[in-house]
Amino acid sequence: MGTLNTFPNLNDPDGFYEELLRLHEGLSEEESTLVNAKLVLILANHIGDRAVITEALTLARKSANVDQF
Repeated sequence: MGTLNTFPNLNDPDGFYEELLRLHEGLSEEESTLVNAKLVLILANHIGDRAVITEALTLARKSANVDQF
């Protein structure tokens, strides 16, 4: 069982952010939401460790300042 790495770990964070923004260019809000959902599922499959995924989900929800689920 792994542990979620919350330390900076991208070799080009600015390039990633720009690529993520470009991914959504020209998309409607609905299309953008669908692309985000698909990206989450693809990355979750890549991670594969349910405990790490659950930790990431909890952190994302908490950092969005919404109630815990």
